[in-house]
Amino acid sequence: MNWYLAKIVYQIESRENAASGQFDEQLRLISAIDEEAAFQKAQTVGKDEETCFENTHQQTVRWTFINVAELYRLSELIDGAELYSMIRDDDHPDHYIDIVHKKADHIRQKTTHQLLQLL
Repeated sequence: MNWYLAKIVYQIESRENAASGQFDEQLRLISAIDEEAAFQKAQTVGKDEETCFENTHQQTVRWTFINVAELYRLSELIDGAELYSMIRDDDHPDHYIDIVHKKADHIRQKTTHQLLQLL
C-alpha cells in the first residue's frame, strides 16, 4: 500500500455567505494501492462527508463535496509534517468550482506533473 495526500474541496453554503463563495480545502491522508484507487477513495471520502446542519442562528449550512483538486504520493510519512484545512472565500464561486473540476480531470487523465515525492 502507498500513502497519498489528497486535497478534497467542499463548498459551504448558507444564507450568510450567499453573495460570495466559501470553500473548505482539506488535505487528507489516503492509503491505496495506486493513484487511481487513491483518487476514487478520496472522492468517496468527500461524498461521504457532505453534510447539512443548522448553525447557532438557526440557519441551514450545507457542505457540498466539489471534487479532489490535488493528489500526491508520499514516499513516507514524516514526523511533524503539516496537514491543514483552509476555508476559502471567493467572489466567483462558479469559476472556482470549474477550476477544481478541471484539476480533478487532470488527475484522472494523468496529465498533471509527476507525483510529488515528499521525503
